[in-house]
Amino acid sequence: GRVVITAGSPGFTGAAALCSEAAVKAGAGLVSLLTPLCSREVLAVKLTEIMVEGLIERMPGALGGGATAVLDKAGRADVLAIGPGLGTSGSTVEVIREILQSVEVPVIIDADALTALQGHVGILNTMRAPKVLTPHPGELGRLLDLEAAEVDARRLELAGKYAAEWDAVLVLKGAPTVIGCPDGNVYINTTGNSAMATGGSGDVLTGIIAGLAAQGISVQEAALAGVYMHGLAGDLASKGIIGMAAGEISQYLPQARRIIEQGE
Repeated sequence: GRVVITAGSPGFTGAAALCSEAAVKAGAGLVSLLTPLCSREVLAVKLTEIMVEGLIERMPGALGGGATAVLDKAGRADVLAIGPGLGTSGSTVEVIREILQSVEVPVIIDADALTALQGHVGILNTMRAPKVLTPHPGELGRLLDLEAAEVDARRLELAGKYAAEWDAVLVLKGAPTVIGCPDGNVYINTTGNSAMATGGSGDVLTGIIAGLAAQGISVQEAALAGVYMHGLAGDLASKGIIGMAAGEISQYLPQARRIIEQGE
């Protein structure tokens, strides 16, 4: 399958790289990264197996257009992931909203793309594309005007309620990660460990879900399997110790997938 990722900006190229590499390790056949023009060279050096293209900027790191380019590229792919490290400038936020309202392929919405929906959650109800939202409690709290602590305490209730209300798969990250589905079911993940509470782990999860969604399964199946595989790879990588880097999770994805497929 083909994955298109729109991510990265100056100072946040790591998020785009982690997400893209995870999509490859999750089994995607071809991954393209669209990033603000000033981040293109840095990411092209970081990423060997990913095609990196630059997007039009209003100023360095702030998108000044580019929605058409993203939509055109996504239209020839199987899934779009958008948000990791993309930035929150006014012009970037406008581009993100335009993309979400027009995209037709399945889309994974994370990080700064979630922030772009703050005060504009109605966009989720008008979107034509199947969608997965991957917020942590703070990001979901900003969408709902709730404190992160309250979201954390009500994670099962809120994941189920807003997955149904927004007709989305809602992956609420944390301990434990819960996945709300549009049909009202809520799943609790059983893999993962505290060593995964490190910067970039969420970017890896977004890449995994996108990589799986490109392989001929629904976004709900991709989210459920992706969260489980993400945690299992983290268990394999951490060996129960602190100090694990998020990128190490991706390196264990092929092994985690093999264990799952063999039913071990």
